[in-house]
Amino acid sequence: MAQALFYRGFGRLLFFSFPVLLFFSSCRSARNFTSPLPGEYSVRISGFPASGYKNVKRIRQYEFAHRDVPAAFDGCRLAFVSDLHYRSLLKEKGLKDITRLLNDLQVDALLIGGDLHEGCEYVPAVIAALGAVKAPLGTYAVLGNNDYETCYDDILKEMERQGIRLLEHKADTLKRNGERIVIAGVLNPFNLERNGQSPTLSLSPDDFVILLTHTPDYAEDVPITNADLVLAGHTHGGQVTLFGLYAPVVPSRYGQRFLKGIRTNSEKQPVIITNGIGTSSKNLRLFAPSEVVVLTLRKL
Repeated sequence: MAQALFYRGFGRLLFFSFPVLLFFSSCRSARNFTSPLPGEYSVRISGFPASGYKNVKRIRQYEFAHRDVPAAFDGCRLAFVSDLHYRSLLKEKGLKDITRLLNDLQVDALLIGGDLHEGCEYVPAVIAALGAVKAPLGTYAVLGNNDYETCYDDILKEMERQGIRLLEHKADTLKRNGERIVIAGVLNPFNLERNGQSPTLSLSPDDFVILLTHTPDYAEDVPITNADLVLAGHTHGGQVTLFGLYAPVVPSRYGQRFLKGIRTNSEKQPVIITNGIGTSSKNLRLFAPSEVVVLTLRKL
C-alpha cells in the first residue's frame, strides 16, 4: 500500500513539475563558451522567452567574438531560423508571428537553414513570410532534406520571387562600410558523393566565413577548411527529450553530440545548432523549445 502511494505521489510530482520545467527551460539565462583554440573566438550565450509570438518559445542569443570579424561588423546582428516544417505544429498565425518577430528584432541579415514545408501547397506562403522580413544586408538560405525530396522547383521559383539568395555550394558577400564577411551554403549535405567538398575550401582564410548547412553532421563528415562558424538545424533539439538532457531520437549519425546549442567538430570549429521552429512525425515538442537564433558578431 505504501509503495503504491509512493509511486502515485511521484507520478503526480512529475506531472506537475512539467510546466515548471518547461517555463524555466526558456527563461533568461547566460553562460560563456570557451574556445578550445585560445585567442581565436569566444561565445556568450543567453536566452529569453518570446512572449506574444505564437509557435516560437524563445530567442536564443549568441554573442560571437572572433579575431577575423572586421571592425565594421562589430555589433552586426544576424537571425537564423530553420526547420519551419510549415504546416506542422506551425500554423498560419504562427507563420505571421515569425515574420513579425523577425522584423521586431531588427536584424541586419536573415539566414535560413532549410526544411521549410510539409507539402508543396505550403511553399508559397512560407517563403513569402520569410521574404517579408526586412533585412538590410539580405536574406540567405540553404535547403533541407524535405525541400530536396519534393517541391524543389517550386522553392526555387518562390525564393527568386522573394529575393532570397539560395546558396547551394556557393558563397555570397555581406558588405558594410568597406569591409566584408562571407556566407557560404551547402547543396544537399546528405549527398556526400556529389557534395563532399565544402564550398569553403576556395575561400580566403583571412575572411570571416559563416557556413550554412542543414545538418550539423556535414561539419564532421567533410573538411570545412576556412569556415569560422557553422550554423545548422535538422535535429530539432531532439524534439522530445527527457528534461532537455537526453533525446531518445536524434537525426544525426553522431547522436547526442550534435543535439543542440554550440558544439565543436573534431577540428575544434564551432557549430551552432538550433532547435528550429516546426515539428516532424509528431506535432509535439517536449523540453526542446522552438526558437529563433540571434547571432551578434564582435571583433575579438
